[in-house]
Amino acid sequence: MSANPNGRAAKPRLLLSRRLPDAVEARAARDYDAIPNREDVALDGAALAARAAGCDGILVTAGDRLDSAAVAALPESVRILATFSVGTDHIDLAAARARGIRVTNTPDVLTEATAEIALLLMLGAARRAHEGERLIRERAWTGWTPTQLLGVQLTGKRLAVLGMGRIGQAVAHRARAFGMEIHYSNRRRLPPAEEQGAVFHAEAEAMLPLADFLTIHFPLTPETRHWLDARRIALLPDGAIVVNTARGPVIEDAALIAALRSGKLAAAGLDVFTGEPALDPAYPTLPNTFLLPHLGSATIETRNAMGFRALDNLDAFFRGQEPPDAVA
Repeated sequence: MSANPNGRAAKPRLLLSRRLPDAVEARAARDYDAIPNREDVALDGAALAARAAGCDGILVTAGDRLDSAAVAALPESVRILATFSVGTDHIDLAAARARGIRVTNTPDVLTEATAEIALLLMLGAARRAHEGERLIRERAWTGWTPTQLLGVQLTGKRLAVLGMGRIGQAVAHRARAFGMEIHYSNRRRLPPAEEQGAVFHAEAEAMLPLADFLTIHFPLTPETRHWLDARRIALLPDGAIVVNTARGPVIEDAALIAALRSGKLAAAGLDVFTGEPALDPAYPTLPNTFLLPHLGSATIETRNAMGFRALDNLDAFFRGQEPPDAVA
């Protein structure tokens, strides 16, 4: 940061990689020399580096792919990347550390919104909502019949939760209201008060044969990439339903698509995809998929909270304090 003509320290220059909610952009403009992305276009590494010339920090999003080459191309002036997300798999953290660039995320603020979307996916997939809505929109509905679009109820079914962190627990809490029996697998067992009667499985694969519904809530790591593959899908009961609000690559697309086509799985509810927005073209063609365009955190309340959390981290950093949500 340099001094302005009045001799006072200039505000840090901050690049906003995408258009953000109005309240977030207003706060950024108030407290920083903020450079918005008014066109709201995705920037590749070279374009991001070019726009960041002279910037002290960048508020990036989950759609910005900051691999080692992109991090290396950033101007020397950039000292912090505050990501508008909980996940950091889009940023090469090792490359950032090597450059001395701090990285922060936005935990704890999107739990409720993502849990709501997981329940929407469960209901939409189980009750064949996509097919029903299509009948209405295409004016193809000819009237009620006793066997039309028969789905399955959530009530009394076993829900298997992969990853019982904040979001997994919030999903389990909501699922109990539907009378579901909760099973979970996690790196550690929860205290009894937090389990609330859920059944713990130390080995995730041992839980799969019980899963009428399987909902995925662990982060994308080298160990979890393609975790749900053909071998593990075969362990699920026939007619199971798979829901994913975590990251697309935790599922092996070809295996899931084959299981949906064969009837091994009754349905899938997906909010995230490998390579999004260029998801596997087979998914939209399958009638037993309920698909959303990564809406997990898409509420006004949550997106504002995410932006404010990112700015809180930036504020701390530029005050010379440790950012509360530093991951690198």
